[in-house]
Amino acid sequence: MTDAVFSGLPELAPGSVWLVGAGPGDPGLLTLHAANALRQADIIVHDALVNADCLSLAKPGAVLEFAGKRGGKPSPKQRDISLRLVELARQGNRVLRLKGGDPFVFGRGGEEALTLVEHGIPFRIVPGITAGIGGLAYAGIPVTHREVNHAVTFLTGHDSSGLIPDRIHWEGIAKGSPVIVMYMAMKHIGQIAANLISAGRSPDEPVAFVCNAATPQQTVLETTLSRAEAEVVASGLEPPAIVVVGEVVRLRASLDWLGALDGRVLTSDPLSSRVYKDPA
Repeated sequence: MTDAVFSGLPELAPGSVWLVGAGPGDPGLLTLHAANALRQADIIVHDALVNADCLSLAKPGAVLEFAGKRGGKPSPKQRDISLRLVELARQGNRVLRLKGGDPFVFGRGGEEALTLVEHGIPFRIVPGITAGIGGLAYAGIPVTHREVNHAVTFLTGHDSSGLIPDRIHWEGIAKGSPVIVMYMAMKHIGQIAANLISAGRSPDEPVAFVCNAATPQQTVLETTLSRAEAEVVASGLEPPAIVVVGEVVRLRASLDWLGALDGRVLTSDPLSSRVYKDPA
């Protein structure tokens, strides 16, 4: 990008921290503010979901510091990451905390920002395209569609302990949200599917897993609630993944634009054969 593109955009000042969302993967989905931060930052503290192509836009000489957290693997503690940002800023660095997706959507950006406030560190929040929207769009699945849903629920499939959050009201979600988008849910999909079916969702309701969304490695598995666990195991797919439950999954037969680029023939009326009725 030329310097003119960034003319008038804010400066990442020494001693400050920007908490920035990098989007779901494709560097083309970075915002101008995110690209501006990458070209200014002295140190980039990034998580495991930030695409390497995004990091390649860093200025020459910038230090890349990994602070990724992955379930079931040794990971830095969140408090340590937050305090590291404080330490780096106090050293006079221009600090970029780069997160996959959006820092405020299951990204713990709020916790990090609160620590910066606690220690008097100036900061800026730069939203990013969250995987629960952008990742599904790259799979040809809209989060909302007028003929299907007027509500959508976003939830996380595990808490800080790695277990399914015990405060999720599964019956309420099952009955009140036609479309459910889940982050970090692949590991517990068997129990989650059982919870939803027990609460009234159809075992035959469409489900899609979008792995490595918006990257060249993107893989999509379409299945149903009752078959989800078995088919995930059989497929060998692994996180990171976004999971979506609902009739919008059927629209992929028409809206898989990436598949169409590779020769897939799209259909014009994917909802004509649906048998599932939206939750009351």
